[in-house]
Amino acid sequence: MPSAGIVPRRAVQLAALFAMMVAFTAQLVGALLPVIPLFIAASVVNLGLDLVLQHKQPGLLAVLGRIRFDVTVRQLLRDMLILVGLLHIDGINPLEEQAPLTITLLLFYGTHFVCQAVAVLVRRTRSLPFVTRNIDASALRLCDAPPRILSRQTGRRLLRFSVPTTAGMMLTAITTDAYWGGIGLAVSLALSAGGTLYLSTWLLPKKRVANEKQALEWLDNWLAEYQPTVGMYFSGGASSAYQANMWLSTLAALDGNPIIVLRERFMVQKIEATDVPIVCIPKVANLMRLEHSTLKVLLHPANSGKTSQILRIPSIKHAFTNHGESDKLSSCNPYAKAYDEVWVAGPAARDRYQLADIGVEDKDVIEVGRPQLAPIKPYAGAPAGRPATVLYAPTWEGWDGNPGNTSVILAGENIVRELLADENVRLLYKPHPMTGSVDPRAGAANSRIQAMIAEANAGRSGARPGPEAAAELARRTEELDALTTSAFRKSADELERMRLQGTPQEGRAAAVDAAVTAWEAAYWNSFPQWEHRIITTARPGIFSCFNEADVLISDVSSVVSDYLTSEKPYAVANTSGMSEDDFRANFPTVRAATILTPDASGVAGLLDAVRNPEQDTLAAERAELKEHLLGPSDPPSSVRFNQAALALGTKADERRIRMESRLSGIPGQRSQDDVNDAGTAGHETSGASDTTAAV
Repeated sequence: MPSAGIVPRRAVQLAALFAMMVAFTAQLVGALLPVIPLFIAASVVNLGLDLVLQHKQPGLLAVLGRIRFDVTVRQLLRDMLILVGLLHIDGINPLEEQAPLTITLLLFYGTHFVCQAVAVLVRRTRSLPFVTRNIDASALRLCDAPPRILSRQTGRRLLRFSVPTTAGMMLTAITTDAYWGGIGLAVSLALSAGGTLYLSTWLLPKKRVANEKQALEWLDNWLAEYQPTVGMYFSGGASSAYQANMWLSTLAALDGNPIIVLRERFMVQKIEATDVPIVCIPKVANLMRLEHSTLKVLLHPANSGKTSQILRIPSIKHAFTNHGESDKLSSCNPYAKAYDEVWVAGPAARDRYQLADIGVEDKDVIEVGRPQLAPIKPYAGAPAGRPATVLYAPTWEGWDGNPGNTSVILAGENIVRELLADENVRLLYKPHPMTGSVDPRAGAANSRIQAMIAEANAGRSGARPGPEAAAELARRTEELDALTTSAFRKSADELERMRLQGTPQEGRAAAVDAAVTAWEAAYWNSFPQWEHRIITTARPGIFSCFNEADVLISDVSSVVSDYLTSEKPYAVANTSGMSEDDFRANFPTVRAATILTPDASGVAGLLDAVRNPEQDTLAAERAELKEHLLGPSDPPSSVRFNQAALALGTKADERRIRMESRLSGIPGQRSQDDVNDAGTAGHETSGASDTTAAV
């Protein structure tokens, strides 16, 4: 069943299409009879409706384009109907008055098509084989982009430039004086011709950026100068950027020169604020240039179809870090065999890979902990003088349809109902951002849960922070946005953004960290401690929610493993259909958890253990499980992670030395310098030189 929001939207879209068809029909009828009021009204409404839909429903108009009824055809049909209508109106001489209008209209369309051709040329000249961020690319002669209305919005340009024509023609229909139509056409022609000439200036040498060959040479030179040693490789969809963002601080802290390698152009702006240089290389052929760089190690937080392409570079060692660890089988993907090493948090993940028996050898599994968990604060005791804060952070439904993946469908409403019934509980509800993306039932349950929380808040009252708290949050938000958000003109394209996002200011990363910490404190201080919160935005992050919570309720997911670093009480919902004993046996991360059934029995006991630590019988098990899942705290995870990166880099160096040694021992496999020296001395035969060149 389609959701309630989809049906009205489709109805509006169908109504808009129907209205456009009615407008065309009315314009035709008004032109042929002629009925001047109908003709004028239909012409104006037809163009106005197309203009509105271009802004509000571009996807709907794209459907018309697929049936060859695109914006050019629609506007041409409108103008032809206007000419037909003027032909049927008494008082307008077809030869003396309408013929010049028709010729001018044809000239207008001629300039439109010329402008379209120039726009294609400009876009091609402004498309580099890569995109960068946090790199000074001024040597590529980057400049501001031309206005979008001229370079990229061809449909909107035609419609907007046609407004004077339609207005003038309508005045001619009213007054039977072709003068007004001529004025309107002249204005439209001037706009189109002037816009074309202005856009053409981007083809002049002064505004032309480097060509593909020059750009690739610049990239090679930059790589040789920067000498990257360790990097993160990422490819994915728009909603998957969080998988890379969670590793930014860890990557930046590694010894050496870090780099981020992306494959999708849109992903460059999805990566959060960082000082690490970012290079997006979409084409495989250009990606292979990394083989000749100093890059030794690439970290992979996720698998993707394009991962196999970078794995073809043998000079780089590859480590799979994943974006989170859980007991689910999806955490042990057979694709992991393709990497040189698999980096995991602790012994539990090592055991998981061996149990899964997917071909990952135990010697290739490296325990590095979870360095990004450092911001999570340790357990500070039971809540005193305030409501207990419960974080309910269920995961999403996954791709396999397993009912045990998420508790939202079978248990979510029951859990929330039990929590809301306790007056001394503040609930923080943070669902996974992909909830409902596969199973509509999860999306519907998520909506009902949020409605329940909103209703519960409406029935609560108490003291609220003063206006100074809201003012502080606004100030911190503005400060954080200034550091993390890049403001671009609407017309800005990739090259303009590259120019604006060059070398970051010194100390920006530290300033961002401080601003995030200050914002999070202001956020929590701006709400009363008795008010439930629904958190569906990127900020506050999950770690900030961990620090605010006294207890977590979640599913079998990496959220549980990460939360355990605090050693606070937690609960896991069992919607798998297994018995509690089997559930604990199959999922080690729940070993120190309170297990909740789908009917949410156990919530009351969980809250009692939170408020009365003497009833918390799982504290010792949480401490033991923490080390089993995340590894020892000494040396710190950040140290172990860095050591693993350096060790893998050493393996890359050793391979390079072995390959150079092998090549030096093969006859004919000599360096180009040797060949040149030998050729200069006249000691090499032409045949030997040909052999060397071929190699």
